[in-house]
Parts: sequence; structure tokens; C-alpha cells
Amino acid sequence: MSTGSENIQNAPDGRALDPIEALRHERRVSAALREVGVALGTTFDLDDLLELILSKLTDLVEADRATLYLLDEVKKELVSRLVVGDKVRSIRMKLGHGIPGKVAQTGKAIRIRDAYSDPQFERDWDVLTGYRTKSMLVAPLKNHLGRTIGVIQVLNKRGGHEFTSEDEAILSALSTQAAVAIDNSRLFLSLIQKNKQLLDTTEQLERKLQDLSLLFELERRTARATTIEELAIAVLGQCAEACEARGAALLLSEEDSGDLVEYVLDGKNALELKRIPVKTREGFLGAAMAEQDILTVDEAETDARFNAHIEGEFGFPVKSVLAVPLEGERTALGAIGLFTHEAGGAFDEADVSLLRLVSANVSTAVRLFNANKSRERSERLTSIGRLLSQVIHDFKSPMSVISGYTQLMADADERHVRAEYSEEILKQFDVLTAMQREVLEFARGERAIFVRKVYLNKFFSDVRRQLAIEVAGQPIELSFQVDSKLVARFDEGRLARVVHNLARNAMEAMGDAGGVLTIGARMDGQDLLISVTDTGPGIPKAIEGQLFQSFVTMGKAGGTGLGLAIVKKIVEEHGGTISVSSTSAGATFELRLPQVAPSAPTTPLAKKSSPVRKPARPLKGTQVKSSPR
Repeated sequence: MSTGSENIQNAPDGRALDPIEALRHERRVSAALREVGVALGTTFDLDDLLELILSKLTDLVEADRATLYLLDEVKKELVSRLVVGDKVRSIRMKLGHGIPGKVAQTGKAIRIRDAYSDPQFERDWDVLTGYRTKSMLVAPLKNHLGRTIGVIQVLNKRGGHEFTSEDEAILSALSTQAAVAIDNSRLFLSLIQKNKQLLDTTEQLERKLQDLSLLFELERRTARATTIEELAIAVLGQCAEACEARGAALLLSEEDSGDLVEYVLDGKNALELKRIPVKTREGFLGAAMAEQDILTVDEAETDARFNAHIEGEFGFPVKSVLAVPLEGERTALGAIGLFTHEAGGAFDEADVSLLRLVSANVSTAVRLFNANKSRERSERLTSIGRLLSQVIHDFKSPMSVISGYTQLMADADERHVRAEYSEEILKQFDVLTAMQREVLEFARGERAIFVRKVYLNKFFSDVRRQLAIEVAGQPIELSFQVDSKLVARFDEGRLARVVHNLARNAMEAMGDAGGVLTIGARMDGQDLLISVTDTGPGIPKAIEGQLFQSFVTMGKAGGTGLGLAIVKKIVEEHGGTISVSSTSAGATFELRLPQVAPSAPTTPLAKKSSPVRKPARPLKGTQVKSSPR
């Protein structure tokens, strides 16, 4: 192996060249360098440029062949391509292995007269190709920064001679040109790639901006939609315009019936919306919903899924179709589709991407719409259920009175006594009728109370007779402390329910131990005060702060927890308040009802009240105070 350079040009056999021949040689070298230089400035085809450089190099140094290796810095390998027969094979050589690997590692040229005598030479490719390598000249490719980016090697000097220092100089010059060409090509390709990436990114950003604008407009319009039809118009019109479709359709499964309905928008005109009943798997949208997959069709009229009943509703020939299912929790909610691209041809990937994005938002909007409908229906049912619970709870009072008077009627022999009992029973049926009317008024959205002038003497006399029947047989003493001269204003029927509820709670609180139940009524300035007091154990601490909430009860067999909630509601409807005080010696509930008479009626009267029946005579054996039995 020998390296170096010489100042005198020699022939391949070692003798000095004739000056004329040397001049001719120098001209050939200069011409080759100029040709390569011109090619560097006029072409960006790296393969053509490198082929020219290798061709000129082979000719100038009188070599049998030349090979160029590029450095793969990631894998630390030299890579080249070699044609063997009719196949293109890739040559890969580890950095530092073989003669080219050594040159790439050291950055210095190597000249070898006999390759097989050099221990670094690898014979594998000679064995593969059948080629016999003799002399070699290998030089590094260095870019403008001095970094080795590859290797050029020439093999087998013609005539069996050794490569000279002049050959090495020529190889060095052309390798510099090759390195410049590779750097320029890589820079140019990098610029092209970055420019393409920039254009693609700009296009994507513009598309995303359009998509966001569309979604914002859809969100604004769907938020204002109060019906599925309005939702369909908002969605389909926007999608058809954004994707340049002549028409659009929305297929949905109706929540109540489960039937499929397709809303067809023809020509992006909101006045053209049509509602079509659809069967399962019928039409393109039915197929997309059933298969839960995106459908793109170029020739719709010849497709087996074309349905004249559905797609024939458009006022134009359906050519291309894009259908996307609306995803639900377990099954598809429906599908959305575009029909016939205005520019002709099929819908592209951008249209598919946009419609998938829209379908996700439409799915959410439909689920919210259905959830709102379900919630409204549930709220109505819950409200009616609560009202019925209250009414059923309050049925206890009139039913107890009816039961008591019925038993008294069975034991009464005198006709006029049975008539009195019958009169009391009929009054309780009036109470039940009023409760029924209250439910109907609530269902119609009417929430009125009937406030009128009430004589407290008669009001509490009726209450006393009814409660006397309820406490009959119990160790409970009734006591009334009512100013019988007072006249007050309230809804007589509803306030009777309040007093009965409070009295019943007091009786249950005293239980088998019995006690005194005291009901009082008096004026405090402009307010009527009604109190109900018992001598029971008081209110349990566990429920003291939740007394007036629905369904709160403790230790009462069969209790619903509605009594005090109903009391509070009725008192508040009168503009009043209720308070409670409790000790271990009993509890007192006090109602405060404002009595300032309004200048005009403040609550409407839905129906005339039943005529006031004449006062019934007191029951035999009933006293204002009854001793425990």
C-alpha cells in the first residue's frame, strides 16, 4: 500500500509524459471539471450528476470502474447500489471495515497496487459478482464544512498499472465536486420538502379554520333549535354548503316509537325539508346506520342500496353519496349524508373528514335533545307524582271522618241524627272533590288558592267534631283555645288540611301514652296565629333540621314523610310562615298568616266553591274536651 503525491506527471508505466501529451491530459482534466461544474449549476438531478462525475473520473484516471458510497450517519454505514446481472443490490459496509470504511473513518485517501495482499480488503463482493479487484484508489467525499459524507473508489487501473498521485489529485478534485453536488441536492430537496410541508400545513390550517367556523355556526344554530326539524335544517344546510353538495339528509330513530325517519333537505333550501318514514337498512343512510360504517358511492343510481322512495325525493339525479353513521352509546342513533357533488365526481377525503366531525357533534346534539325531552317528561311525572302523594296523604283525614260517621250512622236509630251524619259525610266528599280539582288544576298549570272570609267559630267547630271522631278510643284529650269572635281570610279547605295534618302528627307523637292536644287561634297585630301543641316526647334531634322536607319521617309505621311538607307549602301559598318549638315535654307548631285584605283579588278562582251547608248539630256525647278513656 502506498500513499502520497508527485510533482512530475508520469505515464501509467512510470515514465515521464511528453510535454505535449501532458498538456493534452491537463486539457482533458480541465474540460471534465468544467463540464461537471456546468452540470452542477444547471441540473438538480443528483443521480444524473453523480453518473457524470463517475464517468469522467473513470475516463480520466483510466480505471475499469468507479463506485460512490454515501455515509448513513444514523447506522454508521457506507451505502451504495450495485447492478449484478439484472438485479440492483445494495452494498452496505460498516464504518471502519474494508478499504472504503477505513477511508470514511480516517478521512484520508488510500492507494493500493494489489488489493488481495491488503488484510483490510473484503473479497465478499468479488465472490458475489465474479469480479477480480486488483489496484484501488479510494478518497473521501468532504462537504464545505470538511465533514466526510461518503467515499469514492476507482478500481483496476488499465494496463495493470498502479494508480498515481496525479490520479489521486484528479479523484480529489472530482470528489469535491461530487460532495458539492450531494450537498446542493440535499439542500434543494430539504427546501422542497419544507416548502411542501409549509404548503400542506397552510392548507390544513385553512381547512381547520373552515371546520371550526362551521362547527361554531352549527353549535350556535343547534343551541337555538327547539325541535328535531329545526336541528335538521341547521345541520344539513351548513353541511351541504361546506361540502358543495346539492342536497343532504339526516336519518334518526324516534325516541318514543323507535321508528326511523329521514329528513331530506333539497338544494340547501330550508323550505324544501321533507320528512320520510324509513325501514331498517332502507336507502344509503339506512345502510350506513345498520352497518355502522362510512359509505362513499360514485355511481349511486346503479348501486343496489339506491331507493327511489328515499333518494328519489331529491329534485336532482343522485350521482355521488357520502353517508356517515351517528354514533350512540350502544347502537347508531342514525346517519347523516350528502348527495351529488356540485363539481361532479365523488366526495373526497376532506369531505369525509368534515362530515365525520359534524356527525360527532350532531350525535351529541341529538342525545342532548332526547335527554332534555326525557328530563322534561320525567319532571312532569315527578311533579304529578308528588302532588298525588300529597293528595293521597291528605285523603286520610276525610276518609277517617267518613269512616267514623258511617259507624255512627250504623248505630243511630233516629232519622234526623242519621241525616246529620250524612251531612258530615257529604262535606268530606266535598273535600275529596276539592283535592281532585287541585290535581287537575296542577296538570293544566293552574296554581290558585281560594282566599275568602272565614268565621273561626264555625271553622274550628267543624275541625273539633272531625278530630273528636279520630281520637275516639284513644287516651288523648282535645283542647281548643280559639277566639270565637274572629273573622279571618284564608282558603278554608286547604287550611283545614293543615290543621288536620298537624293534629294527626301530634296524636302519633303522643302515641299509646296519650296526652293533651291543644289547638289555638288568635290575632297578633295584622296576622292570624294558629298553634297546635302536644304533650309528647318532642321532635327527634335527628330530623329537627329537616322537618319540612318531603319524605322525611322517623319511627312512624306507614309514615310517608309528606305531612309537614304539605303544611309548609300551603302556608307559603297564603304568604305566611310556620315555626316549631320542641322540648322533652312536647312540641308546638305555630302558623302566622297575614290578614291585610288586598284591594283586589290576588288569586284567580278556577271554580265556584260548593255552597256552604247549614251547620250540623253537635254529635251526641262529644265535648270540647274529652277525657282519656
